Amino acid sequence: MRLKGLNNKKLAAILGLTEVHVSRLKNTNIKAIRLDTLNSLCEVLECEPGDIIKRIP
Repeated sequence: MRLKGLNNKKLAAILGLTEVHVSRLKNTNIKAIRLDTLNSLCEVLECEPGDIIKRIP
């Protein structure tokens, strides 16, 4: 996000999410993410899903 000049507010606006949702995605151990949200994040940030999420056994 930093490299793209995005903060939570800007990213939320682009993705059509709330700032709270973006904050939770960044800072909380969420149990699920919608695939369309993950896809949109990857498009905006120009990355792959593995750059954003990791599996915790």
